[in-house]
Amino acid sequence: MDERTRADVERAEAAIVEHYPRLVRLAHLVLPPAMGRHRRVLTAHGIVQRALPSTSRERARAVLPGQRGPRPEPGYPLVRARVLELALAQAKPPRWRSPLPVVWGLRLFPRAGGADELALDQALSALDAPARAAVALWHLEELDEDEVVAVLGAAGVADPGAAQRAAVALGPGTAALLNSGEFDPCTVQARPTDLLRRRQGRRVAIAGAAVLTAGAALLAAVGGPDGPPPPARPDPATVRARQALDPQRLVRAPDDAWADTSRVDFTAWSPRGEYAGDTALLGRALRVWGAPGPDVRVTAADGTSTRPPDQPPRLLYGGVIDGVTVVVLHDGDRLVRYAEPEGRPAELEFARVDNADLTTAGALVIGRGTGWMRYLIAPWITDTTTRDLLRPGTPEKVLHVAPDGVTDRIAEPPAPGAACGRWPVTRLHSSARVTARHSFLLTDLGDLTPVHLTYGPATGGGPTAAPPAEATTPTALLSWARTACSLRQERGAGVRSVNNWVYARQRLPEGGAAATWTCSRADTWRGPGRVTVQFHQAAAGPARPARTVGRARDTAACSPYGPEVVGETRWRAGSGHWYLLAAGSSAVRGLDVTGAVRRTTHDTTLAVAVPANAPVKVAGVLPSGGLLHAMRR
Repeated sequence: MDERTRADVERAEAAIVEHYPRLVRLAHLVLPPAMGRHRRVLTAHGIVQRALPSTSRERARAVLPGQRGPRPEPGYPLVRARVLELALAQAKPPRWRSPLPVVWGLRLFPRAGGADELALDQALSALDAPARAAVALWHLEELDEDEVVAVLGAAGVADPGAAQRAAVALGPGTAALLNSGEFDPCTVQARPTDLLRRRQGRRVAIAGAAVLTAGAALLAAVGGPDGPPPPARPDPATVRARQALDPQRLVRAPDDAWADTSRVDFTAWSPRGEYAGDTALLGRALRVWGAPGPDVRVTAADGTSTRPPDQPPRLLYGGVIDGVTVVVLHDGDRLVRYAEPEGRPAELEFARVDNADLTTAGALVIGRGTGWMRYLIAPWITDTTTRDLLRPGTPEKVLHVAPDGVTDRIAEPPAPGAACGRWPVTRLHSSARVTARHSFLLTDLGDLTPVHLTYGPATGGGPTAAPPAEATTPTALLSWARTACSLRQERGAGVRSVNNWVYARQRLPEGGAAATWTCSRADTWRGPGRVTVQFHQAAAGPARPARTVGRARDTAACSPYGPEVVGETRWRAGSGHWYLLAAGSSAVRGLDVTGAVRRTTHDTTLAVAVPANAPVKVAGVLPSGGLLHAMRR
């Protein structure tokens, strides 16, 4: 080896030591998911430990493109190319496999992430190895498109352009998720292998020499074994997966479990329905969940995994709804509705319900049709009524519930783009055996779980936060009558609850009537909030919906963690003059207007005359002295 080669190898060795976690993450991402989490972790470490070059062929790869960001030492591109080559080789049926680091008695795997990480992992599993390599180079290594294509071409990928296009298609949020613990093979969790099997193995080893000697003598005498060898002990993960799909192992809560528990949620539901004991039906539902065929229609609320169960789920319902055979199961984090429509393929619908409570576990959608739906209500619900949210002055109507908990048909709320002439909601009353008599409103937004409607500010922060009140008072119903139609934009978004908070009231200029500013916050089961700021003139009456003036996504605004909110809109008085109206919540210490008009006030509301199209910006002054800009559409 000449001096130049030795220098290259020394630089490569330094690069491996310096960037070992980065290289292992790269290899782990490229490796085939079918290897399993434990083997992928060990193989990734083995590949990086074997990536030190030793020939001039590897040295030549040092001229490959580097990164866009801070450039690593010169040996890094050479090592990265070698890691890619070894990892891509694992996707083929080679004549050899990378030797693994030896770990006895433990199984290693990265820490589990949330629903977003799981969804990305499933998306990566659907890609081939070159595409996963392009994802790693594009999102982790931050190479540009030409550099990705060059690196993949040098690694022997047949169509690097197609691989790069697949990487770009995953979207801009992929890089942040790939840097999470879900995809970090250097920060792992350890679990023991089968302890009973290991103990038995030690006992066998103690007597191994004697058994081997006797066995050899016996084979010599009889010429071979009389029968097939004993079957191998099944893998524990395989056993658990099989048990999770066994209808005989379904969890069934006692009938009155909800009346004697501190956890009032879906775990307290007892199984109902005329087919709750039909083992053949339950077995079909579990098998389809475990391995849905290509003709099965699978839908899931936003952020919900469709993976098979990892333990026997809980049975909630088995019966027939409007000619459709339905089974509802609960695995602790999700609801799963299996349906057998007559003459059509089976259907699976998933929804997240982790951390559900008395209200959000109060009902689920058991059946749908054209313009209607039915609820299956919780066993702790004693009375059920319906009303039109757009008409707060009309009385409620009793909603009939069958003995198995299924309601009569209820009209669906209008879909996005449809006329908003009515908005059906359901009011549920809980049993006094659970808590002091409590009632709450639910509405359907197209998911398996209905949405809980509330009213008022959420106070405090962290574990001391006080939730908003139920939207059942006349004041709350009047507020919701003005803003209900804005719920159409949240349809199918995996929303858990929506709160209406009238955060400011304002007297309009030129002797105008009062106006209200409302912040409607939709909290999803995934966690992020979706906020809509709405403006409503009292003179318009409840029949006229509020006007949406601002929106924000993935924000803490209008929650205990973000009590500050600012909205602004243009308003035309009866005289024909235009005004800029703005309002902040009580946590805002003043308002500041810049642009074509300059105005500052220490109040939480503001009205200033402006030309109709004058460019202005509104910001609220926070207690810290910082500025919070008004939400805009």
